[in-house]
Amino acid sequence: MGIVRLVELMPDDGQKAAELAHLAADIWREHYTPMIGRAQVEYMLEKYQSEEKILSDVRTNGYRYFMAYDDDNMVGYCAAKPEYEKKGLLLSKFYVEKSNRGRGISRRMHDKLIEIAAEEGLSYIWLTVNKRNYDSIDIYKKLGFTIVEELITDIGSGFSMDDYKMRMEL
Repeated sequence: MGIVRLVELMPDDGQKAAELAHLAADIWREHYTPMIGRAQVEYMLEKYQSEEKILSDVRTNGYRYFMAYDDDNMVGYCAAKPEYEKKGLLLSKFYVEKSNRGRGISRRMHDKLIEIAAEEGLSYIWLTVNKRNYDSIDIYKKLGFTIVEELITDIGSGFSMDDYKMRMEL
């Protein structure tokens, strides 16, 4: 295992977006199926983690995606969107494949997000996380986030997300 590097997804890099969507599907199916069920996982992968959605988010929705690589292998990714009117950075995606957890990859991605927020003059980072995603909640707390709100969000097709909103002041 080498030194993990972060690479930003460029709007015209469909190949990397496809690779990212494949990694997302692997992570989501392993991690979330026991938590929210197969049907909701597949729905959310298509709606939020597909190659097309990723490229659309980068090209037109203001998102920045960063892929974590160990040599030539993508092992994680994160995505964030500046919300200038709120002076915050939305942390939309933050995932590391299971076999690479515990290697400091989350910390490296987190540091990149702090750097982006500082560059953009934003004063906090926020995210939502499933209330039953205990390991991720613990990681977010270790990274400096606190729970600020409980949310239930209808995402269509009879599915909803039962989340905590977490926030980290900068």
